[in-house]
Amino acid sequence: MQSSAELKTLLNRIDHRGYPAYKDTKGTYQFPGYILSIDHVQGDPFASPSKVSVRVGGRTAGFPKELYREDHQRIALQDELTRQFGRRAEQFAFKAKGSGKSGLISVSRCGQEVLERTACRIDPKSGGVVLRMEIGFPANGRTINARELEKILFDFVPECVKHALFYKNMDAKRLRAIVDLAEDQHYIREMLPKLGLCAFVADGSILPRESGISARPMKGGVAFRSPDELKVELDLPHRGKITGMGIRMGITLIVGGGYHGKSTLLKALELGVYDHIAGDGREYVITDDTAMKIRAEDGRSIQKTDISMFINDLPNGKDTVKFCTEDASGSTSQAANVVESIEAGASLLLIDEDTSATNFMIRDELMQRVIHRDMEPITPFIDRIRELYENYGTSTVIVAGSSGSYFHIADTIIQMDRYVPKDITAYAKKEAENFPMISAPEEPAAKPDLGRCPRPDKAFRGNDRIKMKTLGKEGVMINRDTIDLRYVEQITDSEQVTALGYCVRYAQKHLLDGRKDLRQIVAELEQTIEKGTLAALCESTSSISCMARPRRQEIFACFNRCRNLKI
Repeated sequence: MQSSAELKTLLNRIDHRGYPAYKDTKGTYQFPGYILSIDHVQGDPFASPSKVSVRVGGRTAGFPKELYREDHQRIALQDELTRQFGRRAEQFAFKAKGSGKSGLISVSRCGQEVLERTACRIDPKSGGVVLRMEIGFPANGRTINARELEKILFDFVPECVKHALFYKNMDAKRLRAIVDLAEDQHYIREMLPKLGLCAFVADGSILPRESGISARPMKGGVAFRSPDELKVELDLPHRGKITGMGIRMGITLIVGGGYHGKSTLLKALELGVYDHIAGDGREYVITDDTAMKIRAEDGRSIQKTDISMFINDLPNGKDTVKFCTEDASGSTSQAANVVESIEAGASLLLIDEDTSATNFMIRDELMQRVIHRDMEPITPFIDRIRELYENYGTSTVIVAGSSGSYFHIADTIIQMDRYVPKDITAYAKKEAENFPMISAPEEPAAKPDLGRCPRPDKAFRGNDRIKMKTLGKEGVMINRDTIDLRYVEQITDSEQVTALGYCVRYAQKHLLDGRKDLRQIVAELEQTIEKGTLAALCESTSSISCMARPRRQEIFACFNRCRNLKI
């Protein structure tokens, strides 16, 4: 390790030289109160920025142990430190001048959800803090401008560190409130199964968003108010008593007219698998954290998935126990999504009629009379939904606006009326008596075969460089193959997609052997992450990318959409 004075001397020496001379700065330097590490230096001022990290010892950082003792507390505190550093860094971005990305100072951009990220890590034992950022090393053309980099490393970064990573300089009450909120959210999540619930929506929540492209709450949005029949009261550790709507395990139907808030409620439940920041409006919308949003996904790849629970006796004789296709239809893709969710351990399915395959969800009375069951290879979801709950413990929440067939089998029916929910279970059941179902109860399906054992791809063998590119939240490209994640709708941050790409790459190199099934592989991936954090997926410190932790359900979804996965 060198001193900060030695770094300054080095910068003076390489000033006005060609850009590759910046490589000499790679290393660690002791600054007052922290260690600065230049982990990777960009090769060109127009290339991806240099990777720099800051390490502050536990005693110097000074965060009280009670703020990060439990994982949910630590993640909430890390999230806040990242946001604080980011706000400070924005004030200095591009104040150092130059060409290309010169002067850029950035950290992960956090959204409304609280996620564990590589951007900031608090050591659970020592309390030490590591924060990773990207800096555009300044240049004039391709000539080093070391004076401008000196401004960044000796003026701007120390100011950010001082106000965002030292407890003594921060708002202690704000940090305490953030950690208290995390504890309250964790408490609700733990209480759900004890109360027989799969989700909770607090009274006063603001579910509508600012716009279709904004995740921020709508100003003047209608505050959520639970119907009395579904009202639940909880006594939180910090906030105290809180009331809201409890969605019970089993089958729940959400109905109502167009634009009355059905899909808005479902969207809140989808993202309720994550904690949200204060002021989001959905802080106390908490969903079973294994919940999976299911939809039709025309064109997706399916690799030896057992969809025989829903589809059998295809006219072309194709095997549905080990079903394979590179171009799935709406019904086969949705059937695969359901079975893969069971494989991923989902206890709750979230379905919107608008994004579902009609022939997978329901066959109406007239269609059943004209096209007899013996001529239809699809067993619709309505005939299996009760079985999913009773045999697999998987509850379902369905949004429906046009078909009333699910009234017969729903345990709870909620009508959204101008964003206000009403329990209409008794009324809807009585009306449904006038429309008897003619569908005969199906025999229980055989338990799906979930023992798929992926084999390694030879492209990942040896030390060959694997190229990877994140395509926003829509997918990840590994070498020339793209994993399409557009319809994995609970991915909320592109950094989760980056992490998924690293999961596939790590598994291909270290875990896939043709003997372990996908469940074992994902379990070992999670153990690797738990033991060494997300950074353990990277090959070296210099290659650690900005990542956010995905749920195990998204890891399964990523593998299941990997077209070159060999099973």
